[in-house]
Amino acid sequence: MPAKPSAVLRRGLAVAAALPLLTLAACGYGSNAKDDAATQKIAAGAKKTDGLDSVRIGYFGNVTHATALVGVRKGFFQKELGATVVKPTVFNAGPSEIEALNSGSIDIGWIGPSPAINGYTKSEGKNLRIIGGSASGGVKLVVNPAKIKSLADVKGKRIATPQLGNTQDVAFLNWIAEQGWKVDAQSGKGDVSVVRTDNKITPDAYRSGSLDGAWVPEPTASKLVAEGAKVLLDESTLWPGQKFVITNVIVSQKFLKAHPEAVEAVLRASVETNKWINANPDQAKAAANEQLAVDSGKALPADVLDPAWKSIRITDDPLAATLNTEAQHAVEAGLLKQPKLDGIYDLALLNKVLQAEGRPTVSDAGLGAE
Repeated sequence: MPAKPSAVLRRGLAVAAALPLLTLAACGYGSNAKDDAATQKIAAGAKKTDGLDSVRIGYFGNVTHATALVGVRKGFFQKELGATVVKPTVFNAGPSEIEALNSGSIDIGWIGPSPAINGYTKSEGKNLRIIGGSASGGVKLVVNPAKIKSLADVKGKRIATPQLGNTQDVAFLNWIAEQGWKVDAQSGKGDVSVVRTDNKITPDAYRSGSLDGAWVPEPTASKLVAEGAKVLLDESTLWPGQKFVITNVIVSQKFLKAHPEAVEAVLRASVETNKWINANPDQAKAAANEQLAVDSGKALPADVLDPAWKSIRITDDPLAATLNTEAQHAVEAGLLKQPKLDGIYDLALLNKVLQAEGRPTVSDAGLGAE
């Protein structure tokens, strides 16, 4: 008998949480980003923010988390937090970052929409808030051109997604359904074989011939292209205005309530970082790659970094309406019960920061906290 959607989702979360991290986890959830002089400059006479010794920030070693990578590397976060030390932690799976946020191991994080939705609904709306946007786009369907020459050729092939129920998995299942094809969401079996594969090993699996393609975020998509794959579909073309959320900023509700000044400082830094990235794309790309090298020990080669960077839009807008749509896609796929997302957003501090700069405020699509 098929498992209930809630059981499927729990199983998916458990599998994702067990995925290996970039390095040994010093805090038990993610790997502490290495201290670097470029990221830890504290101005003389600086004062602590909200009386805090440190603020712990989590993110992934992905270019879709460019705001965090560049903000750490160029010292934007440290500048805004004064003498309160920025302590970055790198994660490789959304559920692990959510667990760290819930346990108090980190305070603020950059994360994809599906883990945020799952974390919010699992805690019945008690543990986190989405407080800002970071990135849109950066997801592609890339395929072996010898086996797949058109979208219709995807039927009957083996296509990877990062993990059961994650953002790209849900998007691919929704696209499959729109083609009129049938796939069992839990097993991945059907008219298309959906193969849940850790992004770190997807290029090797593609090279070996065990995969015919993948629906994956950057830089994995560009790594596959460097192996000879071709981009068959850019997910952004499926969305109105070619915009959809891939990375948001979240915070624990406990930390938000206790330290609003620190949260506002991080959001000011995020907005400043995003403005600098958009004004200086080449320098920002280099800074992000430098931080990737610091965090993981290896920078991305130009033939991977350049196309990956071009496909991502950096934005302060959390694109709340698209998160709600993604949640509905998960429901339709049978991976999530109808979620209650009222209150998942608290954009008051972000809009305060934007208004102070004379910029338009952003919408929570009716899903804001009261």
